[in-house]
Amino acid sequence: MPEFLEALMVIAFGISWPMNIVKSVRARTAKGKSFLFLLFIWLGYVAGIASKLISGNITYVFFFYVLNLLMVSLDMILYFRNRRLDKLSEKENL
Repeated sequence: MPEFLEALMVIAFGISWPMNIVKSVRARTAKGKSFLFLLFIWLGYVAGIASKLISGNITYVFFFYVLNLLMVSLDMILYFRNRRLDKLSEKENL
């Protein structure tokens, strides 16, 4: 049961990432996004993955940790792309 609840938690968190990625792609701006927030989420998933590896408790939940880490990583890349687009837009408006 604990493993099921952990999986439910990670899946619930993971449901929001695809929507957030689509929003980042469409918005083309980093305004309103916090890189520090993304970094802490990313570090949390890295810690979860490390915990599974160290304990040797690699189950299906591990897949969701990795999937979420990849999605947060993509959103971090989009943050930097959008920040660059923001800077270009500011230069054009001068």
